[in-house]
Amino acid sequence: MTFVSNSTGAFYDRSLAQMSDLRVSLEELQTQISTGRRIERGSDDPAAASRLRTLARTERLAEVQADNADKLARDLTAAGDEVLGVANLLSRARELAILAANDPTGANGREAIAQELEQLEEELFDRANAQTLTGEPLFAGTAAGPAFVRGPGGAVSYNGNGDIASVNVAPGTDLERGLAGSQIFQFDVNGTPSDAFAVLADLTAALQPGVPDPAAAARAAIEGLDAGIEAATRSQTVLGTRLAWVEVVQDAQVDRGLSIDEQQSDLGDTDLGEAIARLQQTETALEASQLSFTRVSNLSLFNAL
Repeated sequence: MTFVSNSTGAFYDRSLAQMSDLRVSLEELQTQISTGRRIERGSDDPAAASRLRTLARTERLAEVQADNADKLARDLTAAGDEVLGVANLLSRARELAILAANDPTGANGREAIAQELEQLEEELFDRANAQTLTGEPLFAGTAAGPAFVRGPGGAVSYNGNGDIASVNVAPGTDLERGLAGSQIFQFDVNGTPSDAFAVLADLTAALQPGVPDPAAAARAAIEGLDAGIEAATRSQTVLGTRLAWVEVVQDAQVDRGLSIDEQQSDLGDTDLGEAIARLQQTETALEASQLSFTRVSNLSLFNAL
């Protein structure tokens, strides 16, 4: 009699455990279908969960690198626009120098040219001290202050340094964020160090009333302006090349992001077709287990035992 009683208890325990397991599986499948995620806990699939954590870290790093590339592209575009403006400005100054070098221009004409050159020099100073959208100087190197400053006499000097910060935009890829102002605005004229500000200032001063032989001074200034235009054009090329490389990196970032998404989806997303089929199978098995348990437990011989 004790044997029969133990068998009856074991039947109940087995049946209840089986139905409990089926209910747990049913709930897990319903959760996977509703959330779209196959793995809720690391224990669900330890190997896949470990790989997903690695991919998540890679994804976070990729997001930082993408932000760096976006900011770098904006900074390089802004720098390129400013340098283009510098080249155009110096080209206009060269046109004015050629005009001032012509004897028929006269004193009044040269005075008007000098006034325009003063305006061009002010615009040049503003472009040299241009800032990024976040308020950082574009052409000061790694220095925090303005790239160029005026001395007590109005002379302009470089206030930055020659160090260019680099930013990480991809695994193993760091790109410089711009150019130092010394590379853009400073140059040699016949082996003598000079800069765009000095060339414009000297030309402006030479065209003031009472200055002897302004035409000769204007002709002499053309060589310095040519050197300034060449430096600006060279800087445009450098900035344009870096911007093109950033665009290549950004395209690669998109491809890498898609690859990460695909791997995460393959590892962690629910296969809806499979999950729905398993859900239906589990529901059927649970219903069958419940029905079987009810029928067997209601048998007269079972009740007697």
